[in-house]
Amino acid sequence: MKKLILITILLIVGSVSAQKINWMTMDEALAAQAKVPKLIFVDMYTNWCGPCKMMDRNTFENQDVADYMNEHYYAVKFNAEGNDIVNFNYQTFTNPDYNPAKVKTRNGVHEFSRYVGIRAYPTVVFINTQMEVLSAVKSYQTPQRLELYLKVFATGKYLDLKTQESFDTYSRDFSPEFKG
Repeated sequence: MKKLILITILLIVGSVSAQKINWMTMDEALAAQAKVPKLIFVDMYTNWCGPCKMMDRNTFENQDVADYMNEHYYAVKFNAEGNDIVNFNYQTFTNPDYNPAKVKTRNGVHEFSRYVGIRAYPTVVFINTQMEVLSAVKSYQTPQRLELYLKVFATGKYLDLKTQESFDTYSRDFSPEFKG
C-alpha cells in the first residue's frame, strides 16, 4: 500500500513539474513581442492532418522542446484552415472561404497561411523581431530535427549560413542535445 501511495505521489509531482509549451494566438505573440522582443515560432497545422497530430504528441510534448521554445520563442499554434483573424505587418488576414460545416475536414486556406507561403502541413514558421518571415520548414519534425531549426534561428547562426551548402554542412555537423 505504501508503494502505491509513493508511486501516485511521484506521478502527480512529475506531471505538475512537466512544463508545456506556452501556446499563444498570433495577436498575443505580437503583443508580447512588442514588450519583450523574441522570435515567433508558428506551428501551421490543420484539424485533419495526421502528421500534425504526431508532432503534437511526439515533438511538442517533449520536455526539451517545451523548455527551449518557452525560453527563446513566442509559440503560436495556428490552424491554417481556421477562421481566426490575424493582424500582421499592418495587414488583416481572414479566411473568406472558411466553412463551419467542414471544421474536421479540408477547409478553405487562411490568407495568413498563403501570406507566409504555406503549401504543406505541418509547417513551422520562424519570424524575427522585425516581423520578417525567416523560414518555413515543412513536414513532420522529430524533437532532434526541430532542435536544429530552433537553435539555428534563436542563436542567430542562420545569419552566417549564406548558401545551401553551408546549411547542409551545419546540419550534418549538428549534434542534437534534446532527448528523444
